[in-house]
Amino acid sequence: MPKAKGKTRRQKFGYNVNRKRLNRNARRKAAPRIECSHIRHAWDHAKSVRQNLAEMGLAVDPNRAVPLRKRKVKAMEVDMEGRPKELVRKPYVLNDLEAEASLPEKKGNTLSRDLIDYVRHMVENHGEDYKAMARDEKNYYQDTPKQIRNKINVYKRFYPAEWQDFLDSLQKSKMEVE
Repeated sequence: MPKAKGKTRRQKFGYNVNRKRLNRNARRKAAPRIECSHIRHAWDHAKSVRQNLAEMGLAVDPNRAVPLRKRKVKAMEVDMEGRPKELVRKPYVLNDLEAEASLPEKKGNTLSRDLIDYVRHMVENHGEDYKAMARDEKNYYQDTPKQIRNKINVYKRFYPAEWQDFLDSLQKSKMEVE
């Protein structure tokens, strides 16, 4: 539905707006997003990066956090005593990060369904004869015998239990035929 005549106003230039501050704030708001949720929730935008990380007990520069051992042992002890220890105000961030790091890693890599079907078909029809597999009509990508063998080995490595079940089912089917 069209707007009533005379209801839209022309945009006027805002002379009283500080453009430099406006652009700086826009850049700050568009700063890179912090991927780690623990750090992102504890982040204080009014403070600097160094101050934020110090409050969380994290290091800005890992080279300074863990200094290299020097030849003079006494000088290093004096340096460590002379430095004031920074106060960790947000230890829960460090605890959450350590807890997350101690969790076991998920296995993220899997094989495609097509490759699994391809390997199963080849082994069902040809067993260990890789040259016959290379001549098979389902060998669409014209894999060489070594490439087919490598694909089968990858399947064995990714799914050892499933591979063993597959071989057992092949043995049973051969026993039934005979």
